[in-house]
Amino acid sequence: MDEKSSTLVFLPHSKESLMMSEADKKAHRWVKFRRFTLPYVYLLPAFIVMAFITFYPLIYQVIISFTDFQLKDLMFGLESPNLNQVGFKNYIDIFTNALPVQNFEFLRILTYNFWWAISNVALHVPAGVVIAVLLNTPGLWGKRIYRAVYILPVVIPPIVVATVWRNIFHEQYGAMNQFLTAIMELLGSTDPVRLRWLESFAPPIKWLLPNSPLPLAYYAMMIANFWLGWPFMTLVATGALQSIPKDLYEAASIDGASNTQQFWNITVPLLKTAMIPASVYGFTLSFNLFAFVFFFTGGGPARSTEILVTFAYDLVRNLNLFGVAAAFAVIVFFVALFVFLVTNRITRATESYTEA
Repeated sequence: MDEKSSTLVFLPHSKESLMMSEADKKAHRWVKFRRFTLPYVYLLPAFIVMAFITFYPLIYQVIISFTDFQLKDLMFGLESPNLNQVGFKNYIDIFTNALPVQNFEFLRILTYNFWWAISNVALHVPAGVVIAVLLNTPGLWGKRIYRAVYILPVVIPPIVVATVWRNIFHEQYGAMNQFLTAIMELLGSTDPVRLRWLESFAPPIKWLLPNSPLPLAYYAMMIANFWLGWPFMTLVATGALQSIPKDLYEAASIDGASNTQQFWNITVPLLKTAMIPASVYGFTLSFNLFAFVFFFTGGGPARSTEILVTFAYDLVRNLNLFGVAAAFAVIVFFVALFVFLVTNRITRATESYTEA
């Protein structure tokens, strides 16, 4: 028995064992391919599409940002015989305010752009949370009606919103001045209110953002964009509130916690995971809110409400400075990338993805 056993041990591999070994190798190769290569095969069509609609335009913008590309060069593009290389001149002109554009100060526009985005988020998020909490009150009548109504601003195109609110802030016939006139009449005044919301350049609060004085048009835009922005935050907060276990509130009530204490110690901490990414999204949206700003104020008066993307459009549409506009677009891209990296680092919004 021992001799047979030893003989079996030292026999050469049989045909069946060799076939099994080859099958195992094929299975291992397939598993390796499916795990490391197949996902990229599935993503290849998306990469190809992104290469044409994202990477190619970006690279093209970088190339023409080092030229004096103008309207005359559109027909032949980079092969235009009149196209000249200017190096970093376009970038230097932007940072030193040497562009042939009236009332242009890059630092002022950049400062205002950040202030515009931050101030919008600072209003929209608290208002959205408070309204969501109120609508989540047990026994409130007509919840579905309210939720259907507040979602309307989200689905209305920004150009329509800007046009309607521009008419509301009209100096003579606007509803806002008429409303203020009615209030002043109740207080005993007989003079009509004629605030030039979209034309007056003088800042009503001079000490606020001294580097970039805020005219009345800024406050008009804040009012209009508040109507446009808080419903999204309310929508996010409402969904997050539904995921908070009711047992936590019941236990807090038994322990004697008031509604205010429950709000600050239960609701607010548990809403952070939803509201922080929503705040980042709201900041990014406000930072690049082209359509609303362009159709509401056009960047006026005297470019005091101009943001980066509207100024880049003005360089192309009205001034035909394509090379300068390309350089400006590259700067806007890196500013937006910096904002994304900083906010993502602070909020750790994608931490769960990087750890996976």
